Amino acid sequence: MAKTGATGIVRIINAGKYSLKGLKAGLVNEAAFRQEAVLGLIMIIAAVFLARENSQFNVLYYIVLISGPFLVMTFEIINSAIEAVVDRIGNEYHELSGRAKDMGSAAVFIMLMYTLITWILVLLHLYTGII
Repeated sequence: MAKTGATGIVRIINAGKYSLKGLKAGLVNEAAFRQEAVLGLIMIIAAVFLARENSQFNVLYYIVLISGPFLVMTFEIINSAIEAVVDRIGNEYHELSGRAKDMGSAAVFIMLMYTLITWILVLLHLYTGII
C-alpha cells in the first residue's frame, strides 16, 4: 500500500478509515474475533448492571470489567495480523514463523486469563465480600 503523504486532519480521517477496514476484515475473516466481539458486547452490557454498588453506579468497577473484553479483541486483531503476515511469506514451515504465531496466540490467551480473573475477583467482591 503506497503512502499518501497526507497530513493533519486528512491523515486522521485516513487512519480512521484504515482502522474501520481492519475491524471489518477481522469480523469477516476471523471466527475467533467474531466470537470474542459478541461475547465482549454481552460482557460490556452486563458490566453496566454489575457495576452498581449500593444503588449507585461505580465507574471503577465498570472500567475494570470492560477493560478485559476490549483487550482481548485488541490482541486478537494483532494476532490475526501476525498470522496474515506470516502466511503471506509462505506455506512452508519455519521455526520463526511458528514462534511468531504461537506468541500471538499466547498474547490472546494471557488477555483471556486477565479477563477471567478480573471478572471473578470483581464478582467475588461484589457478591460475597471476600475480596
